Amino acid sequence: MTAATPSLISIVIPTYNRPVALDRVLAACAEQTDRRFEIVIADDGSTAETSALIDDWRSRCPVPLAHIWQPDDGFRAAQARNKATAEASGDYVVFLDGDCVPQRNFVARHRALARPGCIVTGSRILLDESLTRQVEAERRDIHREPFGFWLRQQLGGHVNKCLPLLGLPAGLPGRYMTRFTWKSIKSCNLAVWKSDLERVDGFDNTFTGWGHEDADLVARLHNAGVARVRGFFATEVFHLWHRENPRGRESINHARVVARLASGQIRADAGIEACRSDPDTVVRR
Repeated sequence: MTAATPSLISIVIPTYNRPVALDRVLAACAEQTDRRFEIVIADDGSTAETSALIDDWRSRCPVPLAHIWQPDDGFRAAQARNKATAEASGDYVVFLDGDCVPQRNFVARHRALARPGCIVTGSRILLDESLTRQVEAERRDIHREPFGFWLRQQLGGHVNKCLPLLGLPAGLPGRYMTRFTWKSIKSCNLAVWKSDLERVDGFDNTFTGWGHEDADLVARLHNAGVARVRGFFATEVFHLWHRENPRGRESINHARVVARLASGQIRADAGIEACRSDPDTVVRR
């Protein structure tokens, strides 16, 4: 039986050759109000620059920081996340992308929303290209900025919203979603009990190319009886701008998720278990 409150949260952060953005994410993680967590970087084949950044942060990070690396062989975010999940020590896993900067209460809010038999799906505030370039050039700590700063950015057209930053009371439950829906499933802000991830074997490694590997995970969790809870207005992250990834496989991946919902499939075709014996994986702690 899963405990009602996580004892240790593992923040799993996928990244690929974007060390400046990852630096901003780690800076925000280092200032979390709740320190009962670890960071596990899921590296999809970045170069030595990213490794050097992570090594530097490990020497001064207030929480444990692990770096899980796999060779660059195309977009394999699902497999990178699975390898990081296999190495995670926490009983609760929160997925956060390497270009999504959390608020300082991000871990605390996810802990407050955690409940047995549920996942929590959060949302994001999108920064435009000009604001993102400014943040990265100045190494700006946007997780420290007050609401007034974000209101000005929205009025200036640099972010898509700011109202969610007013937040909800930390202990206020999210809203259950009893019917599966594609809307707003983002693995850049997604919390799952590790026991539930292991039950469905995590993400499916056979989803390659951009698109819907996160929806597939949530669909199979839904098939397994895990409820979805909306964490919107409570766990917002700041998503730094980037060019869109090639989307040649999006329709193929979409069709696979629809088929799995219809079939009731629970286990991944190849998931966490298939990652445990991969000799190409490098683990640094």
